[in-house]
Amino acid sequence: MSLTDLWPKLLACRQLDQVDAQLGKALGLDPARHRSAGLVTCDQDDALYVALDHCTKFADVDVTFGQSFYAGSAHASGPLSGEVMGIVAGAHPDHVAEALWALKGHLAVVRFQTWAPVGSHPSFLAHVISETGRYLAPQAGLTPGAPMAYLIAPPLEATIAVDAALKTAGVTLAKWLPPPSETNFAGAFLSGELPALEAARDAFVAAVHDVARTPLAAARRPSHQRR
Repeated sequence: MSLTDLWPKLLACRQLDQVDAQLGKALGLDPARHRSAGLVTCDQDDALYVALDHCTKFADVDVTFGQSFYAGSAHASGPLSGEVMGIVAGAHPDHVAEALWALKGHLAVVRFQTWAPVGSHPSFLAHVISETGRYLAPQAGLTPGAPMAYLIAPPLEATIAVDAALKTAGVTLAKWLPPPSETNFAGAFLSGELPALEAARDAFVAAVHDVARTPLAAARRPSHQRR
């Protein structure tokens, strides 16, 4: 079966050049560093998280909010809600504008995938970040700039596939993302050298495909059965 790319869609992207002080406090912004903010929504949560991390490498901003919405984009609260909202904040509107532009561009790089025909097989995200930014690295216990594999799939597929990925030499489980997420997925962040992470990503994809191909492989009479 051939892989099909499921590209994310940026649904809304707006900027507040000067955030109201009361709202900034409610949002947890640092008034000394976060005078301007950019807000985005997207129909793929994990793709947006990678893009949020990416923009911290190109602009002097912090990701101050990133949250998936329950049940995913198919059950969004509005036409522009999608399944996730992110907020970046910085001291100057130009910094935020630069970050938003970098974020938008990276959504043309990172995406979910599935096998044709679409809708008949699980979708997943298996992406290797060659250099992490200041958003995802701390979540994985890594130093910004270190590589990382970001692996996401439905719960059972993710568990089987993360196990396969971890059996690739030279990778470490940096963070387990247990099911259910807000969108009922699961996955992991892996650390290691870039070639090992790429091999782990490929093992993850192969294992997701194997589950999709034979989901009931273990539902069989055991060779040794207790009486």
